[in-house]
Amino acid sequence: MYTKPTDILSRSDGTFGSSALHQFLTRDLSSTLSPNATQRTTLIIAACYILVIAILWHIPILSWIIYPFKLLTVGFHEMSHAFVGVLTCAHIHSIELDPDEGGATRMSGGIQALTLPAGYLGSSFIGAALIACGFDTNASKIASIVLAVFFLFTLWWARRDWLTWVLILGMSGVIVLFWFVAGGVALRYLVLFIGVMSCLYCLWDIIDDTISRKVNSSDASQFAKICGCCPSQAWGVLWLLISLIFFAAGILVGLAAFKETAAQQKEDSSVFLPVPGSSAMSLTAVPSVISLVAAAVVGVLAPMW
Repeated sequence: MYTKPTDILSRSDGTFGSSALHQFLTRDLSSTLSPNATQRTTLIIAACYILVIAILWHIPILSWIIYPFKLLTVGFHEMSHAFVGVLTCAHIHSIELDPDEGGATRMSGGIQALTLPAGYLGSSFIGAALIACGFDTNASKIASIVLAVFFLFTLWWARRDWLTWVLILGMSGVIVLFWFVAGGVALRYLVLFIGVMSCLYCLWDIIDDTISRKVNSSDASQFAKICGCCPSQAWGVLWLLISLIFFAAGILVGLAAFKETAAQQKEDSSVFLPVPGSSAMSLTAVPSVISLVAAAVVGVLAPMW
């Protein structure tokens, strides 16, 4: 039986995290991953997104509808290069996006064996995380805030690239607008769409750049030169498999972590970073969402260990 988060939050003994974790670990895998009515709706909408994206992708005029989201995924790709570069002590000179859906991250230093695959795998991981958050309204709000932080760093690194500024400022405006629609429900479906788009674009990009045709300037080609043991196509296949795993993991984590019904999500969303004027803001749901996500990850991965 699922215990409502509102019931768990009423406890004052500080054992919420361990209680949630215990529920996930003691629940059998089939019940953890079995979708409820709200989750089935989310899965159906995600499937519709995949179909719509596939159709729009191949229609020249209508493809402009998803063009900004393609560029956003390219931005995730370059942003991932930059963040892994920072983690490996690289100096980031600039980030640039190309209107032809290309991009470049210029850096010096760092560990290329980590920064090169970070583009494809990073954008795929971001997409998977957004898909998981797309199952819950409050999680989507948190994801939007995290994206805003990433956007700020990207704008700093791309301060001389007008296209990146236009894209990020425009996308930020869309996110804020959707936050105000239906108490954040529209934001949830936007986050889900961005996640699906990012994962699909990453899969297509890997296949197009590294498997179906060899692009000498691709990350996989440069990675193959560094390693010297396998051709770029082999690395492309490996990265494709990892990206597919990320895609599936995003769905599984969403199913395991967010079991609330639409009504429960609406109630919780009304007190967590609500639309200004709707009610007093409360941060009491932050530990709830974070603990549920952490517990869900452990619950999903525990059988694999």
